[in-house]
Amino acid sequence: MAEKSDTSTPSAPPAGEPTNPEEHKQTQKSRKQKLDFWLDILSAIMLAVVAVATAWNSYQAARWSSFAGMRYGQASARRLESTRASTTAGQLTIIDMGLFTNWINAYGTENEPLMRFYEKRFREEFKPAFESWMATDPANNPEAPKSPFAMPEYQLAATEKSNQLEQEASALFEEGKQSIEKSTDYILNTVFLASVLFFIGIAGRFRWLPLRVTILIVAFFMLAYGLFNLVIYPKY
Repeated sequence: MAEKSDTSTPSAPPAGEPTNPEEHKQTQKSRKQKLDFWLDILSAIMLAVVAVATAWNSYQAARWSSFAGMRYGQASARRLESTRASTTAGQLTIIDMGLFTNWINAYGTENEPLMRFYEKRFREEFKPAFESWMATDPANNPEAPKSPFAMPEYQLAATEKSNQLEQEASALFEEGKQSIEKSTDYILNTVFLASVLFFIGIAGRFRWLPLRVTILIVAFFMLAYGLFNLVIYPKY
């Protein structure tokens, strides 16, 4: 039986594709050059964005660090003032205790003129506590407070000032601490963006397009994450 001859014709190349192998090679080379060109453009744009973002990170880190230093300084000043006020309160308490002790001695000897002498020299802040204490009849009431200093009426303005200044110092110190944390966040983001520069730099060293594109994609997403941090981080 005679073999059937193959009369089928070769399939035509896809539309738009060159039929000549040399032309096909030139077309592939042209496409690669165009892709290299656009990848270079993309790399340049990313480098520009990274440069601006890094500068902004550094600026914010410096501002927050400066703000933290200012808050720490204010906190130290408040604590110094608080210590001075506390020392003043201690000195006034010693004066009150000295006069009251002398009054007790005069009371024990039933020397009323001397008692009146010391009472006239009681400080204005001490008088309300003394009068309230006397109203409890301490001589006959065993449940009466031991001295006017145990009465809630004994309040020193210097002590209140000291406590207020200490609270302000603590609040300022906490603000400084938070500012340092914000500055640290910006510094870390700067380091992260610096790694983007590294990836963009090494991408241009590779001529194999798949690898180069992969590196640039990784760099792009890292850049996007760094920019996202810039958006959500608090600004000074």
